[in-house]
Amino acid sequence: MAKDYYAILGVAKDADTDTIKKAYRKQALKYHPDKNPGDKQAEERFKEITEAYAVLSDADKRRQYDQFGEAGFHQRYSQEDIYRNFDVGDMFREFGFDTNDIFGRLFGGGRGASFFQGGRPRAVKGQDYVMHLNLPFRQAVLGGQRRVDFRGEGGVEHLQVNIPPGVETGQRLRIAGKGGASPAGGPRGDLFLEIKVDPDSRFTREDRNLYVTVRVPFSGACLGTSVEVPTLDGEKRVKVPAGMASGGKIRLKGFGVPAHGRNKNGDLFAVIEIAVPKKTSAEQKELLEKLAEAGL
Repeated sequence: MAKDYYAILGVAKDADTDTIKKAYRKQALKYHPDKNPGDKQAEERFKEITEAYAVLSDADKRRQYDQFGEAGFHQRYSQEDIYRNFDVGDMFREFGFDTNDIFGRLFGGGRGASFFQGGRPRAVKGQDYVMHLNLPFRQAVLGGQRRVDFRGEGGVEHLQVNIPPGVETGQRLRIAGKGGASPAGGPRGDLFLEIKVDPDSRFTREDRNLYVTVRVPFSGACLGTSVEVPTLDGEKRVKVPAGMASGGKIRLKGFGVPAHGRNKNGDLFAVIEIAVPKKTSAEQKELLEKLAEAGL
């Protein structure tokens, strides 16, 4: 069953950090196991809200959750990853609760207890590796398969990596189990691909939207015309209304970054640039002079 962390905490998707923290504090006080001894439902609820808070209180995890949705997020983050560097000990002590073995008790000595000790996380996996990966603009926007040659402990591996649509510079893609071996016999670490997107000669991007400059002749801007607008799927002819000024935008709905996870399709904006000729013929000059005389 999909986990909607925002719904679990009862906050809006644009809630700020303080609002998320207050929502967690309120529910943690209500469902904390020390306040509800023997209540399995309260215990499950406490684990649920704590997992939601561990994700939404961390800026990078929250961004990944928002972009890739619940299913995509959990492909990138294991339970250990979710709770890594997460500590609510001070908050619990503020409530007057014992924090020494709270997570060990909650997870019953299982997977959760293996990476919590005294209410604080400890590493059980092998070392994580980070590899920089340059992506062409088009592939970063559209997604797809990408072969990555990775030199691990066993030599060079050829990995087929799924690039989700809409990745951006600075984001990381997780490949589970391709990191270092655990010295204590735990699971291997992970490989993180840190993305850098190459610029494109025609398109630029802002969030989920794409922008492309389209030149329109002066007469077309005055009288109206139609132009070919480049998209990631090929050329598309669109109408330019009469009176369009330089810098004006024409929106092509749904032609931006494709939908993925919680994100909807972005849009493509054709940014109009009025083409002014560097040289004019005698006939053109005469016509322009008449236009000037007419106040145009």
